[in-house]
Amino acid sequence: MARTRTALIVATALASGIVPATATAAVAAPSPVPAPIAAAGAGAGAAAETGTAVQEGGPLVVPVGEDAPVTTRFTVTLPASVTGRVTAGLLLPMPGPSAGNDNLPLADCSVNGGPYERCGWQYESAEQPDSHNDGYTLSLTPTRAARTLTYDVRIGSDNHAVLGRRAGVLEMKDEGGNVVATGPVVLHFVRGTPTAWQRTTVHARDKKGVLWQYEGTGRADRPFKKPTRVGGGWGAYTALTKLDSTTANGWGNLVARDKAGVLWYYEGSGNPAAPFKPRVRVGGGWNAYTAISAGKHGLIARDRDGVLWNHPDAGYGSTKLFKPRVRVGGGWNAYNLISTIGDRVVARDKKGVLWSYEPRKHAPGVERAPYKPRVRVGGGWKAYDVVRGTGDVDGWSRSDGIARDRGGRLWLYKDSPNAARVQIGWGWNIYNAIV
Repeated sequence: MARTRTALIVATALASGIVPATATAAVAAPSPVPAPIAAAGAGAGAAAETGTAVQEGGPLVVPVGEDAPVTTRFTVTLPASVTGRVTAGLLLPMPGPSAGNDNLPLADCSVNGGPYERCGWQYESAEQPDSHNDGYTLSLTPTRAARTLTYDVRIGSDNHAVLGRRAGVLEMKDEGGNVVATGPVVLHFVRGTPTAWQRTTVHARDKKGVLWQYEGTGRADRPFKKPTRVGGGWGAYTALTKLDSTTANGWGNLVARDKAGVLWYYEGSGNPAAPFKPRVRVGGGWNAYTAISAGKHGLIARDRDGVLWNHPDAGYGSTKLFKPRVRVGGGWNAYNLISTIGDRVVARDKKGVLWSYEPRKHAPGVERAPYKPRVRVGGGWKAYDVVRGTGDVDGWSRSDGIARDRGGRLWLYKDSPNAARVQIGWGWNIYNAIV
């Protein structure tokens, strides 16, 4: 009797529009509704089959530098229903662009054993939008759908900005933009050997006037390769200084003053075996100076009265190397050593205290006041008879400094004269000049 009464109440409520239709499930099962007919291809709906993408061998270790590129392979299995043209993209978190550099590695791609083609990085594209919103898309070579596809991606970088583990996904899409296969991707960028243009060279003249080149390795445990002979006749010079860092690919320039006071210019050749072009005469009268060194805004030189002069770079396209000299200021006879480390001028006083002069930014009048007030680095620098700036000695930093003590030991000051020194050589007292 109770069951009959419940059925009557529900029937009455339905007739009155009070109870939702779903409440009738307890009373009578609805008639089966045919499933929708799937459209051809993989874009028929959320229930469509999705294939797989497998990075063979697991995460790829990419050494940043001249050891690259290395190759990783992806095997993609597509659903049988996928036909037509398909595209692929690696979606990876990568460093954002910096001034003059997009920080992205170079990549070449091959599909199904075909020829390699350059793959393009982009924030997103119509075919491969950045669905993760945290990286870039590396668009691989488009191809025709098949049950199994093989992609080889050859990738490398010489930019330390990419260092670290970068995990993302590979996505395959059909002509309608639907994801038809996906799988994880991991690239692990580690420090390798810096490329030749990133490795510095140090030059040293022996007592016979022969100039030797020490090529940097980019390794902290063995910072230099065995020296190679540049050439003889360098004993004719009373001063040698580099205008910029010299590198293992043969670039970088220096100037040399002979005993008659003539300054000569040696331009980098781009040939590591013969790193300097034939010398070019700059001009005479340079015997007026007791110290010559490079500065951020040109060549700096101290005269016998202790006045520091700046010889600004003439700039690209000029027939001269320097503009007319500009007076910086007096009092520089207080120092018995003037040199550079990085973009800073360093000067040692007679008590052995080293002082640092940071350059000002380029602006009108900067050639007359190229440096900020001096800052004390510290004492104890009387132990050295050579202090020089270099390029990066042991890899993946900026400009370093080296110093030779009176026992012939060579010391590295990483990035800054304030850094803790590290011994990188001995026996360097066979040389009478180090640049």
